[in-house]
Amino acid sequence: MENKCKNCIVRQFNSIRAMSKADLKKVSDSKISKTIKKGDAIFEEGEKLDGVFCVREGVSKLSKLSSNGKSQIIKLTGRGEVIGQRSVIAEESTNLSAVAVSDMEVCFIPKDIISTALNSTPNFAIEVLKQMSSELKEADEGIVNMAQKTVRQRMAEAFLFLKKNYGEDEDGFLRLSLSREDYASVVGTATESCIRIISEFKKNGFIKTSGKKIGLIDQKIMQELF
Repeated sequence: MENKCKNCIVRQFNSIRAMSKADLKKVSDSKISKTIKKGDAIFEEGEKLDGVFCVREGVSKLSKLSSNGKSQIIKLTGRGEVIGQRSVIAEESTNLSAVAVSDMEVCFIPKDIISTALNSTPNFAIEVLKQMSSELKEADEGIVNMAQKTVRQRMAEAFLFLKKNYGEDEDGFLRLSLSREDYASVVGTATESCIRIISEFKKNGFIKTSGKKIGLIDQKIMQELF
């Protein structure tokens, strides 16, 4: 029963909630459940996708490789999000790669099921458009942040984002633990600069660290930074 899409709470967080019962049954009958290990790729940049991935558990990073070979993390995707949707609908190769930041459970939904639902269920098509519009807004805000905010401000914002969206463990550290390289990629700076700012935040009593784990001590100060 838990494998039936109609009983899956995750779909309430994305456009699939607007599918008709008939289309939802097609998804249930054709989807493939996959376990993705931390560090493994869900898909690579430039790949032609035959379907989309609905995240049941875990987190992935969507990143873009620049001409100089440097990777830039564009977005983190978690439970309930659908990835690969834009490429499938536009019938284009992916412009981003998706790699698991933690162990993940995803459901692969074939392209033809998505296409049929878009043509047969207007409410689903509208929900997909709303989701894409939201992603465009996030991308616009990301561009503004890169242009107008300092690296320190972007770092503080990243820590607060991770706390808000993924929570903390029992010891007060961010539940989603990223590498220093990933933090640098998220905020758009060199790894050395990222390490220096984290050390500065720790020295000032804003955060605490244990290995690569980071915990927020003074959230109010972090918010005031940006």
